Amino acid sequence: MKRLSLFVLSSAALFCACQNHVETTDKQVVMETRLPYSIAIHGGAGTITRASMSPEKEAAYMAALDTALTIGETILKNGGTSLDAVEKTISYLEDCPLFNAGRGAVFTHEGKNELDASIMDGSNQKAGAVGSVMTVKHPIRLARAVMEKSPHVFLSGRGAEQFAAENGIEIVDPTWFYTEDRWNSLQKELDAEKAKDKTGDASPLTNPDYKYGTVGCVALDNRGNLAAGTSTGGMTNKRWNRLGDTPVIGAGTYASNDACAISCTGHGEFFIRYAVAFDVWARMMYKGESLETAADFVVNKKLVEKGGEGGLIAVDKNGNIALPFNSEGMYRGYAKPGERKVLIYK
Repeated sequence: MKRLSLFVLSSAALFCACQNHVETTDKQVVMETRLPYSIAIHGGAGTITRASMSPEKEAAYMAALDTALTIGETILKNGGTSLDAVEKTISYLEDCPLFNAGRGAVFTHEGKNELDASIMDGSNQKAGAVGSVMTVKHPIRLARAVMEKSPHVFLSGRGAEQFAAENGIEIVDPTWFYTEDRWNSLQKELDAEKAKDKTGDASPLTNPDYKYGTVGCVALDNRGNLAAGTSTGGMTNKRWNRLGDTPVIGAGTYASNDACAISCTGHGEFFIRYAVAFDVWARMMYKGESLETAADFVVNKKLVEKGGEGGLIAVDKNGNIALPFNSEGMYRGYAKPGERKVLIYK
C-alpha cells in the first residue's frame, strides 16, 4: 500500500511538471501553461543582408521595429485586447515609410499605390479584409471595420473606400503614400522591362528585394484570445489590380484560439496556392504538431520545395512564438514576459 501511494504521488508530480512544459524531439521547450501575453511582428522578408544595409538604415529599421513592438506590448501589458494590439501596431507600421504598407507602399505599373490588409479574431474566427484601396490611410483599421461593422469578410476597390468613408475611417489624398525610394524602385523595374524587350534578358536590379514586403502582427492577450493582422502595398510593378496573400484569410492571415495566430510575408502567389497560414493551423490541429514544428515544415520544406520565398510570424494559444523564414532575412521581433528581441538577419 505504501509503495502504491508513493507511485501515485510520483505520477502526480510528473503530471504537474508536464503541465508546465514539454520537450520536443528538437530539444525546444514548449510552454503548456499560458503566458499572460505574447506578441510578434514582422516588416517583410526577402534579400536582406548586412552587405546591402548601411549602418544608418539598419539602425532606422531596428528603431522602427522596436517602437512597433513597444506599442503592442504596452497594450497587452495593460490588459488590452489582442485585436487592439494588432491593429495599433500595424497602424504604426503603415505610417512608417521604411515598410511596404501604407505610407511607403510600393507602386503599381501605372504608378499608383494599391493597398491590401486583413485581420482575424481568434476568439470567434471573424475576419475582415480589404484589397486595392488607394485613399485609406490605415487599411488595417478598415479591415477591422469590415469585420465588425459589415456582414462581409472581404471588400475591394472603390466599394471598400466607400465603406471606409461611411464608417469614419480616415481618407487621405493618394500622394500621402508616395516615397521617393519606392518610386525609384518602380522606375528601375520599368527600365529593366524595357531592356528585356530589346535584348530578351532582364537587366539586374540594384535592389533585389524590390518585389516583396509586408507588415504584420500576431498577439495573445491575458484573456487567452489570439488575433492576427497583415498589411501590404503588394509587389512593385504589379498590374491588373493584382492581389496577393495578405488580404486572403487562410493564406496570409489566420487566427483561432484553439491553436495559433499567423501573419505571412513573401511571394503571395505561393502563399495563396498552399494556404500557408491555414496549413500551419491544420498541422497543429490534425497532426498534433507544435507551433514550431508546423511552421518550420510549411515555410522551410513545403514552400521551398514549391519555389516559394518568404516567412511568417506565429503565436500559439499558450504564447509560444515561431518566426521561420526561407529568405536571406526578415524584419521581425517578439516580446513576452521576461523576453524581447528585434531581429533582421538569419
